[in-house]
Amino acid sequence: MPALSPLAPAGFPELKPIAGVRLAAYAAGVRYTGRNDVMLAELAPGTTIAGVLTQSTTPGAPVDWCRACLPGGSVRAIVVNSGNANVFTGRTGREVCERTAAATAQLFGCSPREVFISSTGVIGEPPPADKIVNALPNIVPLLDAAAWEPAARAIMTTDTFPKGATATATIDGTTVRINGFAKGSGMIAPDMATMLSYIFTDAALPATVLQPLLKAAADRSFNCVTVDGDTSTSDTLLLCATGQAKNTAIASANDPRLADFRRALADVTVDLAQQLARDGEGAEKFVTIEVTGAENDRAARRIGLSIANSPLVKTAIAAGDANWGRIVMAVGKAGEKAERDRLSISVGGIQIAAEGGPVPGYREGPVSEHMNGREIRIAVDLGLGSGHATVWTCDLTHGYIDINGSYRS
Repeated sequence: MPALSPLAPAGFPELKPIAGVRLAAYAAGVRYTGRNDVMLAELAPGTTIAGVLTQSTTPGAPVDWCRACLPGGSVRAIVVNSGNANVFTGRTGREVCERTAAATAQLFGCSPREVFISSTGVIGEPPPADKIVNALPNIVPLLDAAAWEPAARAIMTTDTFPKGATATATIDGTTVRINGFAKGSGMIAPDMATMLSYIFTDAALPATVLQPLLKAAADRSFNCVTVDGDTSTSDTLLLCATGQAKNTAIASANDPRLADFRRALADVTVDLAQQLARDGEGAEKFVTIEVTGAENDRAARRIGLSIANSPLVKTAIAAGDANWGRIVMAVGKAGEKAERDRLSISVGGIQIAAEGGPVPGYREGPVSEHMNGREIRIAVDLGLGSGHATVWTCDLTHGYIDINGSYRS
């Protein structure tokens, strides 16, 4: 395993049990030795599900499987393996999904279409179907309502720490809990969500309500994070609601009684998205980019991502170089409306450029000091409208090359 990211949290958060959810992790030997690499989640009968999947046109077989299952709106189990992405594996890959779903369905007495599957790891290598399928009967006895951290660790690849988050909310006076975990360190760029993320709640909400709630949360969290500008073929974000909290029935995502749930879901997804950037491959600095004054929110987000994905900006941050001209460049290449003489740029709360040039009396020293820290803040104001967005990323270091240059070895 790679060395722990210097941006890692102090530890995995305490995720209390959620009624109707049990998890387990198991060492099936898919690719790794001496570590768990298969995660199984069991959901109570009647659990509803929503999902957001990669928009890549070369998705893995598990993504195709989940996309076909989602219209059913029901889930009884989730099976995830790390070490092999089951992408570009042809008929073999599809058969692995079918066999895995059938075997899991038999164990839980449900339809195969109520079994959701994800895989992450190396692309283009046929997955070891027998290892995954044969492991399932051995995993079931290990299912535990408290096994959140083992489950989060089992889905890791180049991650240096497991990522978890939790929040509570009230729906019409009833308290509900939301727990989530995610994996992702490289091949992270917004085009749905993160690489893999699973969120669970005891709220009673139909799939038709969950889906728009999840999509809105993803757009302001996972779809605003980038590590390297590469969208995974395996991106999967699932939200499962067991209904065990037995709150008042809700029929619309726009119901005002969902305001606090919407806030809590956003807290969990933003927390997980930020942890992805903090665990970016080789990352040593966490970067927050705030864009205001854009023509609209979409334009603001696109400009923010242009800055966040720029190798020149990211390497300058890695070096602590206050080369703000690279930020100007990234704004200009975004393809959104921008006027040079209205543009304002600040780093670490210090305004650097405005009205088409450097701010009179600008001193580089304080900005360089900020750039040498762990937490970097960049603010850009276009001065054109009310559009705004916040994007998170990390620096680009030699560590990224070291990790990816030897990923298959």
